[in-house]
Amino acid sequence: MVTSTLKIGSTAPDFDLPAVDGNNYSLYSFKDSAELVVIFSCNHCPYVQAYEDRIIDLQKEYKDKGVSVVAINSNDITNYPDDSFDHMVNRAKQKGFNFPYLRDEEQIAASAYGATHTPEVFLFNKERKLVYTGKIDDNWQEPEKVRNQYLKNAIDELLKGKEISVPETYSIGCTIKWKA
Repeated sequence: MVTSTLKIGSTAPDFDLPAVDGNNYSLYSFKDSAELVVIFSCNHCPYVQAYEDRIIDLQKEYKDKGVSVVAINSNDITNYPDDSFDHMVNRAKQKGFNFPYLRDEEQIAASAYGATHTPEVFLFNKERKLVYTGKIDDNWQEPEKVRNQYLKNAIDELLKGKEISVPETYSIGCTIKWKA
């Protein structure tokens, strides 16, 4: 279970997790990235499903600017079998994920980050200090009605060397499904 959510300025906790592409990823895997976006995600949550295309587009837009996106699924699969690794592989193929999608079977990463929801975003600078946490934008249901793109704004400000104007928003979505 979650002890406490990372605070702005905290160092990114390391992880070493298997991905749907057959590789394992850790923080070191992203050592050359100027920024790292860690998104706690899953397969079954309608909030995550609503954001998948936006996450793919975000990685497309910022990859050449040194920004890496990684998604981590920490949900219990006993009660939520749709979040199993095999289903993750299928979901990533079906949607054409262009970012690593990792399985946190023991829920160690979710606990270390203090993640509570899916999707929940953690944006880290080059030194892997937390500069933004919260939600992707202000309208999960209707992308065309988004007024505040919190994550994109934070990425842009960080790339320009500016202070993050909105470093924290509250997460919306499904709660992480913790093991009993």
